[in-house]
Amino acid sequence: MISIPRLKNSDSPLFFLIAGPCAIEGRDMALRIAEHIVAATDKLGIPYIFKGSFRKANRTKIDSFTGIGDEKALKILQEVGETFGIPTVTDIHESHEAAFAAEYVDILQIPAFLCRQTELLAAAAKTGKAINVKKGQFLSGASMQFAAEKIHEVNPDCQVILTDRGNSFGYGDLVVDYRNIPEMASFGVPVVMDCTHSLQQPNQSSGITGGKPKLIETIAKAAIAVGADGLFIETHFNPSEAKSDGANMLPLDQLDGLLEKLVRVREAIL
Repeated sequence: MISIPRLKNSDSPLFFLIAGPCAIEGRDMALRIAEHIVAATDKLGIPYIFKGSFRKANRTKIDSFTGIGDEKALKILQEVGETFGIPTVTDIHESHEAAFAAEYVDILQIPAFLCRQTELLAAAAKTGKAINVKKGQFLSGASMQFAAEKIHEVNPDCQVILTDRGNSFGYGDLVVDYRNIPEMASFGVPVVMDCTHSLQQPNQSSGITGGKPKLIETIAKAAIAVGADGLFIETHFNPSEAKSDGANMLPLDQLDGLLEKLVRVREAIL
């Protein structure tokens, strides 16, 4: 299990959950989503980490939504953590953002496209925060050993988490290679399956990323079955109205039932 401050149910034999909206769109939506997920995970005894990007730096079109303001969004993340007594995680994109974001959240997340950026990984490690590194769509699970090594070279005590989010398959789709989960687990770090981004359909001609959210349950069940320590799920009250990545997010009202099924899968393999 991971070692993160404020993580409830940390001794649970179940998987841990990283979940929340793709981006922080406002205070009320963040608190409402967090409240719902906290209630669901507390009921089932699932360790829970709230996720929300304070800014979306990687967008297809220049006029796509990127955020409500860096400090404003980070303060909302901080409020979520303090209100519910849970850890929070957000993405960083450049080295100078590491220390800034670390003032507000418990975990720094390295986006998949940036997982080889040595200076970014080193800056994150220097903060002393836990770091979740998304596996690049262009990398094998075995290659992520070097991302973990870079972090531990700077900070040997840093809690590293590795997250799979599929591999590029042609120009407009991704495929999940479940061999990556045990491969990355062999490095002695917790491994997470990103059940929503792995269903993205990038590089669409419209300039808006597509997705297959109906397969989230399939991806999640398979990940638990092959030994994933945690799951990453982006969720929203109304994905069709979300300002970022709505095409592959799970409707929030479907999360409770999905978690109940996944707990049964986990218990079956213990």
